[in-house]
Amino acid sequence: MRIKLSDHFSCKKMLLFTLPSIAMVVFTSIYSIVDGFFVSNFAGKTQFAAVNFVMPIIMIVGAIGAMFGSGGTALIAKTLGEKDSEKANRYFSMIVYLTIIIGIIFAVLGQLLLKPLLLLLGAEGEMLDYCITYGRIIIAFIPAYMLQYEFQTFFVLAEKSNLGLLTTIGAGVSNIVLDAVFVGILDFGLVGAATATVIGMIIGGVIPIIYFARKNNSLLRLGKTKFQRKPLLRTALNGSSEFVSNISMSVVGILFNTQLMKFAGENGVAAYGTLMYVNMIYVGIFFGYSMGISPVISFNYGAQNMPELKNIKNKSFMLIGITAVIMTVAAVLLSSPLATMFVGYDKELYDMTVHAFVISAFSFLFMGIPMFISAFFTSLNNGIISAIVSFSRTMIFQTGCVLILPTLFGLNGIWFSMIAAELGAAVISIIFLITQKRKYNY
Repeated sequence: MRIKLSDHFSCKKMLLFTLPSIAMVVFTSIYSIVDGFFVSNFAGKTQFAAVNFVMPIIMIVGAIGAMFGSGGTALIAKTLGEKDSEKANRYFSMIVYLTIIIGIIFAVLGQLLLKPLLLLLGAEGEMLDYCITYGRIIIAFIPAYMLQYEFQTFFVLAEKSNLGLLTTIGAGVSNIVLDAVFVGILDFGLVGAATATVIGMIIGGVIPIIYFARKNNSLLRLGKTKFQRKPLLRTALNGSSEFVSNISMSVVGILFNTQLMKFAGENGVAAYGTLMYVNMIYVGIFFGYSMGISPVISFNYGAQNMPELKNIKNKSFMLIGITAVIMTVAAVLLSSPLATMFVGYDKELYDMTVHAFVISAFSFLFMGIPMFISAFFTSLNNGIISAIVSFSRTMIFQTGCVLILPTLFGLNGIWFSMIAAELGAAVISIIFLITQKRKYNY
């Protein structure tokens, strides 16, 4: 059954439509999770800590792909809702080409600036060398990483989310298999883990270009275009929330690592790394749903179908609430098995990780609310409010909590900061949703 953007959406249809997007984001998260699993168990906790230390830096650059993907999707979907498919495809082509150009520039700059940045953040000795080894390989292929982020939303917009899912699964499975071979069997360590990751990134970033460049039966196709300042600025503004969110999450990750090095040393960084792997899956579920439903919101906004817009909003909150409760319970129950999987070889590290899991799991009760509301305003082409919601969640609440609470509660304050930050962000985002209701009639 093909679900169209113009359909009326029940809860079941919303789940079916967004499921490929959720799976795409979750499989993308598997890259660093699989790297972490094999590196931790076959190369040791210092190299595991190095992967966790350098990943936020890499994600900062990948955030540009998320910005163009989400912002471009909002603009293109609105244009399709206005029945101008030719203009929509010009915008699509322009955004993809620009992402490739920017990716190449960052790949070059990243090779030059990685070591000074790592030194500035406090990496030293053996861990610094491991960070450089892993980081430089990944950054060399950063254009593919950015495109992969971008095409996740474009496949949904093109009404080809199943094809996007197959591409992402192919990339994820190749990464898992190659990690097992390069790290587990051939003992290549971080070089093997990074190589497996970039091969997966190439599959996820290049195959979509081949598909959209050829004649296809989707809503989108790559072709001739020209760079236009106004649509590009609109795309950047629409996607600014996703850019801010990804940048801020990376900055917060760096800040968490810095605080943990102060309060618990390498063990703290390793424990946080395990938490973040589970967090990436959970964020992926909420973000994947928001990403999947966003083109529908933008399309109906462009078509001025306000009853359907309200229907999607209300049903989304119901689905997010049910999912949040299930995920929180699952996180608590699975804390011990997950800690065993990643750091079971070290008793002290295992105990710290389980303790952190049980506390931080309750942040999942609130996490989905600001993420959906931010995506909702992006879909309405209101990038400013969307960016404010994202910025408050990460840079204000998460940063403030991780700086303040450890001074009061020590190491536990770092774990409690995750709950406090998500709760504060949820309250702020709901306030924005209420105050803008009259303007958008949802």
